[in-house]
Amino acid sequence: MTGLTRRGLLHGGGAVAFAGVSLAALKLPLFGVSGAKQVPADCRATDLSDTEKKVIVSNWPAYIDPRKKSTSTASVFTERTGIEVDYTDDINDNAEFFAKVKNQLGSCQTINRDMIIMTDWMAARMIGLGWIQPLDADKIPNVHKNLIEPLRNRQWDKDLKFHAPWQAGLTGIAYNAAKVPEVKSFEELLTRSDLKGRMTLLSEMRDTMAFMLRVVGADPDKFTDAEWSKAIDRLQEVVASGQVRSFTGNEYIQDLAAGNIVACEAWSGDVIQAQFDNPDIKFVTPEEGLSLWADNMMVPNLAEHQANAEAWMNYYYEPEVAAKLAAWVNYICPVEGAKQEMEKIDPSLVDNKLIFPDNEDLVDAFDFMPLTDQQSQQYEGDFNDVIVG
Repeated sequence: MTGLTRRGLLHGGGAVAFAGVSLAALKLPLFGVSGAKQVPADCRATDLSDTEKKVIVSNWPAYIDPRKKSTSTASVFTERTGIEVDYTDDINDNAEFFAKVKNQLGSCQTINRDMIIMTDWMAARMIGLGWIQPLDADKIPNVHKNLIEPLRNRQWDKDLKFHAPWQAGLTGIAYNAAKVPEVKSFEELLTRSDLKGRMTLLSEMRDTMAFMLRVVGADPDKFTDAEWSKAIDRLQEVVASGQVRSFTGNEYIQDLAAGNIVACEAWSGDVIQAQFDNPDIKFVTPEEGLSLWADNMMVPNLAEHQANAEAWMNYYYEPEVAAKLAAWVNYICPVEGAKQEMEKIDPSLVDNKLIFPDNEDLVDAFDFMPLTDQQSQQYEGDFNDVIVG
């Protein structure tokens, strides 16, 4: 367990206030990739897995148990399979990584990686561009057998042809119980007078706007431009009222613990880790539901060790391995059966609903629908106009 979380690193640029923020700090996604679409079958390398026992993995920082230990999940993988892992934690932001690889992947050139791990919306984007290789289902039986039900049937890859979730998380509400009564809904977060100027929202558009769409009665999984306009207008009204102190990355956790804010939109993994030091920090499932997201393992075009990458995927879907990983990262474990294995590793985490939610806990969970290039540019622009002011 570490104080530096993966979702925190997603927002490494810090808080976004209403004034004095450069566009660079917002890390606007670079979606201008006209002519970059590929056909995976036409952009495929010879698989050298049989003769080169290695796999090159790019992941987010602080998103795996310490690899240098002989008992770590990565070390045991190598010991068991003979596959050496060239592991780099060089993904700090979805849009930033996209910008780093778009020229190569867009022109069918190698990025010298066998696996990349991207958040849902970017995974959908790359799959749509044809930059990701289809997986051999016969080589990842554990994925198809053990993936938890709430993460199945994602509208951008329903049959797990291109992706396997690494870890998942929830976006909901956190509050400091020593400072204010429970905040039960997103509507309360936006309107309660005792929260005015003492609450924050997230600076990632899809997180915040998914809830704004729910607040105005729309479905984040499928909405119209008119519904989007209604939601963005509502957000503008809330900002103009002075209700929101700022739009932030995960530094909200420090502010919440210190009492600088008393409630906020929050990520589940951050809250779990904050609770070790401050049990007054509470996570709430809003009445509007929960936003469920995942970071996903994928094999990019021209990967030379796809079978080894698939062996890695299959290994991490063994319940015992998944439990060991979850005990360290503290996000939602995507693997069925890992909860039972956690009894042997850390019994204190077995009943933690932010690591092992029941299917009933996620019955109202929602995703954000995949966007076209045009929609992405429009919606990101609309959102940034509001939060920058």
